[in-house]
Amino acid sequence: MTRGIRIASIATLATQIIIVGTGGAVRLTGSGLGCTTWPYCTPESFVPVPEQGIHGIIEFANRVMGGVVLLVAAIMLVLAIVHRRRHPGVLRLAILIVVGTIAQALIGAVVVFLHLRPDTVGIHFSISAVLVGVAAWMAWRVFRGRRARWGGSLAQRSLMLATTVMVPVVVYVGILTTGSGPHAGDGGAARNGLDPAVMQHVHALPAYALLALAVGLVLAGWRMRPFGIWAATLLGLIVLQATIGIVQSNLGLPIALVGAHMVISVMIVAATVVAALSLRVPAAESVEADDVRERVAA
Repeated sequence: MTRGIRIASIATLATQIIIVGTGGAVRLTGSGLGCTTWPYCTPESFVPVPEQGIHGIIEFANRVMGGVVLLVAAIMLVLAIVHRRRHPGVLRLAILIVVGTIAQALIGAVVVFLHLRPDTVGIHFSISAVLVGVAAWMAWRVFRGRRARWGGSLAQRSLMLATTVMVPVVVYVGILTTGSGPHAGDGGAARNGLDPAVMQHVHALPAYALLALAVGLVLAGWRMRPFGIWAATLLGLIVLQATIGIVQSNLGLPIALVGAHMVISVMIVAATVVAALSLRVPAAESVEADDVRERVAA
């Protein structure tokens, strides 16, 4: 039974990330209005009709993926209820994910009804990033259990806090940058009015600050396990993200690279959450660490 909830927690995290990719495909192929209504694809048909072409298929596939995400989240919720004593705290996170996933579906309807306004599209993506972070937190709790308190050195905790603050800043500026550019989800969709050339540079500033913080995390925590491993994973994702960002900018924003950029952004959110949680230590380890410090002080 424990294996089941572990698989479900990983599946929840994976599907929350995958739907960012399918949603990105909708936006990047100009299929945001491939289905003109919600929950039906057309006023007369639940599924796409031939007249809608590939755009209808892409948009409908993303909606189907949304159903898969909700189903997996619901299964995780049932398992969290069954194992609520063995895995305390997981139930609250599972409830939050189910509620958030349902809210995402409703916001998706609003996005369609408002013809892909950049602010609604940005909210849609922001909630996806939050859900990925919560799913990563939940998976960590399932595998590692409850942690008593923060461990690590002051430098590690300070760098981790700064990184945790900087990640949503980078994601938000990235949302504004995308909303100013050519990939708004449909050929006739509005942009947010910002200059995309300027926004690329604005986006780069917090991104490079985040890169510097990640380097600091690795240098400060490479000897500490598992924190050092997750800090290195986070750094690797940020380096990959920065590389893709530079290349896509110079190549005129090809949709494959922009889509990868979107998916990696939420993977960075997940890695940040797990890296932060890896600084938490169990109660037994907290007591042992206190004893060591007392002996050293004596």
